[in-house]
Amino acid sequence: MLEALARGNEGKKWHTLNDKVWSPRTLSAAVKTVTARKGAAGVDGQTTEAFAKREAEEVATITRLLREGRYEPRPVKRRWIEKPGSKDLRPLGIPTVRDRIVQSALLYVMEPIFEIGFAEHSYGFRPGRNAHQAVERVERLLEAGHTWVVDADIKGYFDNIPQEKLMALVREKIADGRLLALLEKFLRQGVMDTASGWQPTETGTPQGAVISPLLANIYLDPLDHHMAGRGREMIRYADDFVILCRTEAEAHQALAEVQAWMAAAGLTLHPEKTRIVDATLRGGFDFLGWHFERGYRWPREKSQQRYKEAIRKHTRRKDGRCLQEIIRSVNQIVRGWGNYFRGGVRNVSVDLDQWLRMRMRSILRRRAGREGRGRGLDHHRYPNKYFIQEGLTFLVSVTHPDPSAPRKT
Repeated sequence: MLEALARGNEGKKWHTLNDKVWSPRTLSAAVKTVTARKGAAGVDGQTTEAFAKREAEEVATITRLLREGRYEPRPVKRRWIEKPGSKDLRPLGIPTVRDRIVQSALLYVMEPIFEIGFAEHSYGFRPGRNAHQAVERVERLLEAGHTWVVDADIKGYFDNIPQEKLMALVREKIADGRLLALLEKFLRQGVMDTASGWQPTETGTPQGAVISPLLANIYLDPLDHHMAGRGREMIRYADDFVILCRTEAEAHQALAEVQAWMAAAGLTLHPEKTRIVDATLRGGFDFLGWHFERGYRWPREKSQQRYKEAIRKHTRRKDGRCLQEIIRSVNQIVRGWGNYFRGGVRNVSVDLDQWLRMRMRSILRRRAGREGRGRGLDHHRYPNKYFIQEGLTFLVSVTHPDPSAPRKT
């Protein structure tokens, strides 16, 4: 397949792919990936650990069903979890381990066929591309004077992709009937909710499916090429995208073009979350966890709140663990969050570090028999140097190794 793609397969369709889905090499890679990620059990109750104990038997069954065209996906298990920073709930989809393996095999076969033709400025869920690259491109365009921004939001994108139109795009490059039939089964496998029972999925892509990000990219790729053909500077990461323009008039024209494309594609831009922004003024816009405004960028407010929520879980005043154990768990969060939010202004990292030290001083204050938050003389009892000696990692050292980084004014 890769050799054929390198030679060019323009204007041709792939007719024989199903055998590559159930080949031992593909399924072996899929099993390794899924079992390594672990994850919760689906509607059949089977865990990755249980699957691993019966791997040979399970893979033989999957292979036989795929070869005979009789593989039937199980409904996705729906679980409701709290949204970070909110009391609202959002649905989480959990496919069975078998389905995750078959979807992974499908992904391995389909991805190179479509990846080779994807637009240059799409960054989400693609090999060798990431959110940092998308953010860097936004910064370059802002610096070059593209400061009028179409900040777009597709209303319920993953749940509302028209399945027939999606399959039509897949059929433009794939003609293997068995693979197409298997993909359609996954699109229509439905969800199982403990409260409402089985529900059909007549639109959208499967919740929690490893194949869903690729399908989402396939459906929006025509928009990417359409906007590029019109000379628009669009940056997209999955269903999150912005268009950077030089003038307000250009931004309004670009928004009208996107709205027309969405209507034809059976999608809708969120009327309240889609707007045109002058990034040189106070207010700015958010993209991929960052806030951009007046030539600066910093982690947006929601990103900071999620960081604090994660830290709070490990720094409760009544936490009975030893200080070193608390610091180890906190450091994982600090490094993970900090490695993503590198660069930008220093203020946020400095403020969050001060807040973290207050949480740590509050723990030590309680252990010394004093009530309340860490404050006043606690700064002298437990100075910053004390926490450094204890091994606590600070955000500012992760996000801004260069002390001359700019500060927001």
